Amino acid sequence: MATFIDTIVVGGGAMGSAAAWQLAGRGTEVALFERFDPGHTHGASHGRSRNFNLAYADPVHLRMLSDSARLWRELEAETGRALLTETGVVSHGHHPGFDEMARVLPNFGFEAEIVPPAEAEARWPGIRFDQRALVVPQAGRLDADGAVAALQQAAAGRGAVVTHRSRVTRIRVLGDDRAAVEVTPQDAQGDPAGDAELFECRRLVVTLGGWTTRLLGPVLVLPRLTVTREEPAHFRPVDDTAVWPGFNHVPDLGDGRYGYWPAPIYGVQTPGEGIKVGWHGAGPITDPDSPAARTDRRRFAPLQHYVREWLPGADPSDFAEISCTYTSTRDSAFVIDRVGPVAVGAGFSGHGFKFVPVVGRMLADLTEGIRAPSIFSLKPARRSGPQPARR
Repeated sequence: MATFIDTIVVGGGAMGSAAAWQLAGRGTEVALFERFDPGHTHGASHGRSRNFNLAYADPVHLRMLSDSARLWRELEAETGRALLTETGVVSHGHHPGFDEMARVLPNFGFEAEIVPPAEAEARWPGIRFDQRALVVPQAGRLDADGAVAALQQAAAGRGAVVTHRSRVTRIRVLGDDRAAVEVTPQDAQGDPAGDAELFECRRLVVTLGGWTTRLLGPVLVLPRLTVTREEPAHFRPVDDTAVWPGFNHVPDLGDGRYGYWPAPIYGVQTPGEGIKVGWHGAGPITDPDSPAARTDRRRFAPLQHYVREWLPGADPSDFAEISCTYTSTRDSAFVIDRVGPVAVGAGFSGHGFKFVPVVGRMLADLTEGIRAPSIFSLKPARRSGPQPARR
């Protein structure tokens, strides 16, 4: 016999945990099922640093960022955890939108300025600039591990039931206001540790990252979601006392000097670990259940080349490998939509973490019939078409 719970959230990474926090705050009966242990390193929500990058120009994302900044602070106050540090983020290189970003960011409460390369280097000598830079001082760094823990703490404090080592193995839609899930407990090694249990709910929120298509594909039609394993690295800073901003660097792909770049670069200082540097969305397609292959350190040669050329404040020969997954849509726009009783959040395309608390709110809104912005919909135009060439 099935146990009934009003709203079930499947997937306890950042997005699902934020949805449970928002739902519980509205007085909704909510249970969150997470397959892995707390603090696991699978998927896309682990690690101690993510850029809270504000370099957007469109009003949808900027409204979300304005709300997100406020909600991160609300979560900090509720849990007593420090999550968002305003280090600033500096974006430079060949991006035609920097002027427009600098113009519109103040309309949403964020300061922004364009500075020449010499001034940028004087402020941040660990970075080399050959183009003017967009500087946004209210941007910064998020503690990803701390954020997930805080969201689950806050969700539980508001009455949500958060259960780890609980793998949802099947989803069924029973009607417009009814869904069922089968949940199998598992041990620390990921093996079944008991019999499956059946739960039914009025609303189901699915936030499964790289596992979304595998579990939800038989239930509703999704756009193509491509899962890649990204391989940034932490490089040792030359000066351990230096404070770095987050940074983004866009290449001119028509210039041969950038020929070794597979994609734009992002970076952030991770306290105690080094300067995190990585290509944005350049990793190989992967199965999220496959063990991470032993990395050939020669694959990091282009990243070391970048550090040697552009980051005089970091040691290109002294680095530690790290990895995470991206789950990307063809257009890099998120999927935040609902069909019948099932709301889905997916396809955050390597730039979703900064929006986590707002996405959680949007997913909670979906359960009440409030739609997310249309750019995040499951409209048919997003379900087909060729993937862009991987650089």
